[in-house]
Amino acid sequence: QVQLTESGGGRVQAGGSLRLSCTASGTTITNWAMGWFRQAPGKEREFVAAISRSGGITYYPDSVKGRFTISKDGAQNTVYVQMNSLEPEDTAVYFCAAAPRVRTGVSSLAREYDHWGQGTQVTVSS
Repeated sequence: QVQLTESGGGRVQAGGSLRLSCTASGTTITNWAMGWFRQAPGKEREFVAAISRSGGITYYPDSVKGRFTISKDGAQNTVYVQMNSLEPEDTAVYFCAAAPRVRTGVSSLAREYDHWGQGTQVTVSS
C-alpha cells in the first residue's frame, strides 16, 4: 500500500522560507513522477510543482516560478519543495502526490495523480 506523508509546514512571515518534505512508503519515488499541489480555503486545488521520474525535468506555474524548487532524494525516498520569498497568497494546505501513469515528463493535472498525502498547512503572515 502506497503512503505519502508530508511534513515541514508551519507559519512564517512574508519573505521567509520553508521546505516541505514528502516521504513515500510502499513504493520507490524514483519510479514515479511526483508533484505538489495546494488548496486555500474556498479555492480549488492548485498545481505548484512537478518532477519527472528521473528528476531531470521540473515544471512550475508562473505563480511560484523562481521562488519554489522541487527535488527528489532517492536514498531518502523523499520529495522536497523548497519555498522561498513566501507571500501571504501562498497560504494553503500543501499536498504531495504521485503519478505512476505519467511515464515520461511531468504533469500539472491533478487527475493524473493517483496517490495523495494528507497535506500540511503553510501559513504566511504579512
